[in-house]
Amino acid sequence: MEILHPPAPGEKRPFSRAVKAAGMVWVSGHSAPHDPAHGIHRGATPGEEVDNALAFVAAILAEAGSGLDRVVQVTMLISDRADYDACNVAYVKHFPGGLPARHTALFGVPTEARVGFACVALAD
Repeated sequence: MEILHPPAPGEKRPFSRAVKAAGMVWVSGHSAPHDPAHGIHRGATPGEEVDNALAFVAAILAEAGSGLDRVVQVTMLISDRADYDACNVAYVKHFPGGLPARHTALFGVPTEARVGFACVALAD
């Protein structure tokens, strides 16, 4: 088992970005990066947040020897039902080879993120 980016001691977010084991990669739930001090913003629209969040997830998958094209299951977390259609329009563009299994849930976390993703993918 390989843990990718485990949390530092005392980290506010006590989870690793991903775990690779048995030919699979499990990616924890992630929203788009947001660090205004460094010019990084989640996105102005729900669709932009989807694009930015999935780009972040894709980078984690690449580090683990996988990619969005190897994802078998996705969890899409949204904070507002009204964003569902806009999120779907952006989401499908990231899986041109076929859509993985997915479930969607409403979420509430102590951030202003509108959407986040967790996934399971084939590795190597």
